[in-house]
Amino acid sequence: MCVESDGCEIEGCSSSDEVHTLSGSMSPGLKSNPDLHPCKPGQKFRAALLRCRSPAAAAGILSFGNVLNYMDRYTVAGVLLDIQRHFNVSDSGVGLLQTVFICSFMVAAPIFGYLGDRFNRKIILSCGIFFWSAVTLSSSFITKEYYWLFVLSRGLVGIGESSYSSISPTIIGDLFTNNSRTMMLSVFYLAIPLGSGLGYILGSSAKEAAGDWHWALRVSPVLGMTAGTLILFFVPEPKRGHADQLGGRIKHRTSWLCDMKALAKNRSYVFSSLASAAVSFATGAFGMWIPLYLFRAQVVQKTAEACTKDICSSKDSLIFGAITCVTGLLGVVIGAATTRLCRQKTERADPLVCAVSMLGSAIFVCLIFVVAKKSIIGAYVCIFIGETLLFLNWAITADILMYVVIPTRRATAVAFQGFTSHLLGDAGSPYLIGLISDALQKSYTRSVLWQFLSLGYALMLCPFVIVLGGMFFLATALFFLDDRDKAEKQLAAMTRPPSSVKVS
Repeated sequence: MCVESDGCEIEGCSSSDEVHTLSGSMSPGLKSNPDLHPCKPGQKFRAALLRCRSPAAAAGILSFGNVLNYMDRYTVAGVLLDIQRHFNVSDSGVGLLQTVFICSFMVAAPIFGYLGDRFNRKIILSCGIFFWSAVTLSSSFITKEYYWLFVLSRGLVGIGESSYSSISPTIIGDLFTNNSRTMMLSVFYLAIPLGSGLGYILGSSAKEAAGDWHWALRVSPVLGMTAGTLILFFVPEPKRGHADQLGGRIKHRTSWLCDMKALAKNRSYVFSSLASAAVSFATGAFGMWIPLYLFRAQVVQKTAEACTKDICSSKDSLIFGAITCVTGLLGVVIGAATTRLCRQKTERADPLVCAVSMLGSAIFVCLIFVVAKKSIIGAYVCIFIGETLLFLNWAITADILMYVVIPTRRATAVAFQGFTSHLLGDAGSPYLIGLISDALQKSYTRSVLWQFLSLGYALMLCPFVIVLGGMFFLATALFFLDDRDKAEKQLAAMTRPPSSVKVS
């Protein structure tokens, strides 16, 4: 910007300057005004901060925050065996950690969605990050007599992280359009697998370095507070609809009740949200149980010993974390590139790419449980391909939402999509898998082999849910064009005088 908000002129600006955005849009520069006066020292500092608030920098900081969000979430999964041993809980008991986290996450999401459509978004984001960072750090000091308190702390962390996941994509949506928005959302959602993988790696590495798993929960809070500070200073608060060249011109807003009715009637939004729930179900179950499942497979193959020490082996968590990072990168990049290519052939490319990737992923997820008993390497290969295909659709799903939902209700839409995907997905899948595994173990004589098989049988539920998700994406493809056109018409109507507005 060439002019500060209080009317002072920033050095180095001329009347010929133009403001560019990465989406390719361009607005005329601000002309010199005789009423402008030189900036005072304090105002120059503020002006320097404003120059750093480019859309690219904002997207980078928000993506960094998203990495930390998921890194903190899966740090616990990286030391799950140690937590289970330390607190002496069953499979279902330890699965409750993720379930409580996700339940609090999804309950808070609609509240933050409402706030994100009406109040300063970056303030909400920063407060959320500071909150979960403080709670995570505090939870590392809970003793083994208070497992219920440890579970409660994960619920509080879920509330803090919910604010970030519900609101941050809408800021990116208001900074970019079209292919640029797809690219930036791809980078943002790359943080999900990248952060998840780094969570396993961080948890395992911190535990090994300190000789105590509690230290796994003391690293991400420091990084989280850093991200919160960066958001406060360097992320702008764009006007809703700004990237669609409607910033400041949206004359009419709809009520929350009207927003909810419109979203419920939006078939593309409903079906893509159900498909997201299928993805969440699988990723939630895998993230919690696959490292433990592979460890039990190695015990059965007699290439590893059952954990009887204070510090359990972290090899599988490290490998799974590294695979998740790489497959996340590949999945998001391949997904964005494939969608961009397919858009030249069909306007329904977004949901169709998601559907094909989901159905392909289900095949390789099934193969994991077929080959794990005989070959750990074969299981890792199947995980690699299955996760890559599963991660293809994350950024694309967010882009579908941006196309079919008008800017003034996007935060609400993101929040309720998160609510739905967690409610029907990873809120229950870790606990459900643990519950099925425990029930199967009680049905037969307890042995190392049966511990491995029972968890594998429980996890076999995931590929069936993934196939169901693929079907929902195919249903999304049927209604995508109609809902996109309807959103464009609604947005155009919201810029007209009050007498001609009728928004459903």
